[in-house]
Amino acid sequence: MERTMIKDLASMEGQVVEIKGWIDTIREHGKLTFLEIRDIGGTVQTITTARDEVNFEIAKSLSKESCVRIKGEVKSRPEGTHNKNSPAGNVEVKIEDLEIYTKCPALPFDIDNDEVGEDIRLKYRYLDLRRPLMQKNLLLRGKIIKLIRDFLYEEGFNEFETPVLGKSTPEGARDYVVPSRTQPGKFFALPQSPQLFKQLLMVAGFEKYFQIARCFRDEDLRSDRQPEFTQLDVEMSFVTQDNIIALTEKLLQKIWKEILNVDIQIPFQRISYDESMEKYGIDRPDLRKDKNNPNEYAFCWVVDFPSFEYSKEHERYTAVHHPFTHPEMKSFNEDPKTAKAIAYDVVLNGTEIGGGSIRIHEADIQAKVFETLGIGEEEQQEKFGFLLDALKFGAPPHGGIAWGLDRLVQAVLNAESIRETIAFPKNKEARDLMLDAPSGIGDRQLKDIHIRTDIPIKEEKE
Repeated sequence: MERTMIKDLASMEGQVVEIKGWIDTIREHGKLTFLEIRDIGGTVQTITTARDEVNFEIAKSLSKESCVRIKGEVKSRPEGTHNKNSPAGNVEVKIEDLEIYTKCPALPFDIDNDEVGEDIRLKYRYLDLRRPLMQKNLLLRGKIIKLIRDFLYEEGFNEFETPVLGKSTPEGARDYVVPSRTQPGKFFALPQSPQLFKQLLMVAGFEKYFQIARCFRDEDLRSDRQPEFTQLDVEMSFVTQDNIIALTEKLLQKIWKEILNVDIQIPFQRISYDESMEKYGIDRPDLRKDKNNPNEYAFCWVVDFPSFEYSKEHERYTAVHHPFTHPEMKSFNEDPKTAKAIAYDVVLNGTEIGGGSIRIHEADIQAKVFETLGIGEEEQQEKFGFLLDALKFGAPPHGGIAWGLDRLVQAVLNAESIRETIAFPKNKEARDLMLDAPSGIGDRQLKDIHIRTDIPIKEEKE
């Protein structure tokens, strides 16, 4: 017999069905036992009586969150007992056959308790994800990603994948590095973004690229930051800043309408970086009239960023966005160190949800930008020789934008943390409490990757 999903039961009164799922609640009333069964689509009440000795005894032995199969007839629930919170709340299933797939032991925390500490929720994330709120969050995340994909395909974009094992290049944050077993003493780096690859795809002539990309940055965490995160990455050839801004606004307008049924007005307000800093003291201003209103969506663009800023820590100039951002040439020719950038951030209620720029497509200007950043010719060739070479082979003008997808979903849900929008996030100390990672590795593995450490490592069993 084929499985029936709970969401489809409402119209199946009188039919014998087979449902599969988890025990959501158990209610015992003398010679009656009610099992509320849950699957991904909702819950339904099932019932067994003492007359059915076998199934009644099985039902009495069950615990919450046990996984079961139930076969039985769909019946109408008595008037006044309908469950308005379930798509099958008008019916119940009279149990004819009850099979236990897995009996659940005592739970480490109460799944129905919203006050449980985050660390225990993350340690048992697979249980935490059974909570209706978390299932709603992750299903909505998937819906947003599908909407984005459909929109961009309709706009003529193509989806590409780029490597995860790459080269360590100075792009702002610290890299996560991966030692090479076959090349002793050398390392791959996990991508902080697909920045260079997407530019090379423009050089290759694909013109319209997007990717739902995994990115990695070794930086201090906060409520809207994770060591690994998901980014909507977009790049286009032969475009201007206005083209990219218009596309972004159109897509955000569509998301807010289809997901929240909220009409957001475009075009968004644009504020220069200098004005934002002078007026609000920050480059991501919150323009809401009522800062406590979560249903007010004040989008804006911050534009005309400086290209460079001086870092006292590194005692040199660093790129405000990244070193591949095209400077505004009039100001760059006058004084590279005070030049403006053709860069733009989209901000919502004081949170940056995306940023981008027009990229440098001329090898000589890219070399001069590297020089301004204190990267000499030898280091340029060592770290970026492939890019400088590529730009000489008919590179088109191009630009793009990247959205923090986790932050976007957080904004749509009005969630306190992006950890509420990610299936298996790290905690505030960048640890995976479920896997107990990061963890040590044994001497044999260290030897294979040519790593020696003076930190005592416990040999792990193979």
